Amino acid sequence: MAAASSSSSLSASSVTEEELTLIVKWNGKEYTVRVCGDDSIGELKRRICELTNVLPKRQKLLYPKIGNKLADESVLLSQIPLKSSLKMTMIGTVEDDIIVDQVDSPEIVDDFELGQDEAVDIKDKEVNKQKLRRRIDQYKIELRNPCREGKKLLVLDIDYTLFDHRSTAENPLELMRPYLHEFLTAAYAEYDIMIWSATSMKWVELKMGQLGVLNNPNYKITALLDHLAMITVQSDSRGIFDCKPLGLIWAQFPQFYSPKNTIMFDDLRRNFVMNPQNGLTIKPFRKAHANRDSDQELVKLTQYLLGIAELDDISGLDHKKWEFFAEDNTKRRRHA
Repeated sequence: MAAASSSSSLSASSVTEEELTLIVKWNGKEYTVRVCGDDSIGELKRRICELTNVLPKRQKLLYPKIGNKLADESVLLSQIPLKSSLKMTMIGTVEDDIIVDQVDSPEIVDDFELGQDEAVDIKDKEVNKQKLRRRIDQYKIELRNPCREGKKLLVLDIDYTLFDHRSTAENPLELMRPYLHEFLTAAYAEYDIMIWSATSMKWVELKMGQLGVLNNPNYKITALLDHLAMITVQSDSRGIFDCKPLGLIWAQFPQFYSPKNTIMFDDLRRNFVMNPQNGLTIKPFRKAHANRDSDQELVKLTQYLLGIAELDDISGLDHKKWEFFAEDNTKRRRHA
């Protein structure tokens, strides 16, 4: 019985780790897509997006023998009867109107916090480490400005972190989080800054350009990352979801950045699951018109960033207590 169980386990492992080469037909052309059994349908769509520029949520995958399973992005490829060299059809349109991209995107409000043991388990699972290694090989970060020796790294989300993307306004600046430029200017003195959004690169460039972030004379953005840099992980309690593995950045710029000098701000704590010690959950900036006169989040976070910049290693900090640290740091500066 034990031998049978071991054999079954090895068989399941080989299925999930096996690389599949699929052919996707779209717009009169055929595209070769390489994935693994432990990838999800959502990951497959991301890979197709890299080749076709059709956003995952605009894709409809068709293969008669599989049926509706291809519509569920959380399904793992190992759970459906796929074989290498299989040909499927994709229906989808490349859209130039990025504003439509954002307005139509579903709002994520069901954020969650995983238990400590489960978070560690996800981070340490070999299958997730393999996904990260593949992403490191597949996704190359393009620098807009050089990495600076001796600087820490600040990684920022966009939606609800720097910008209220759900409210409407004639001028995008009305939806910008208060004190954004002051915050980035102060942070730039001690940190290189990368912006990582779960949206398309076109949207990132458009929105950051509209907000005056990309060409500001007082600070420089080191790099932009988009949804294609994310990986899919699975939680026993929360199912399958995407996250932002900072290991991608550390692997490509090891001489500059590491867990010791990196911090990420995001309004969704799930995005930190591969690097929980480096994530700080920021209060979402919603209903900009009602809250822009009272929102002080970036002012307080500036004090926190400048305070911890003095430390050689920030990987051991409990960022959940950042507000107490920021308040104490402000008091010390006043009495200095």
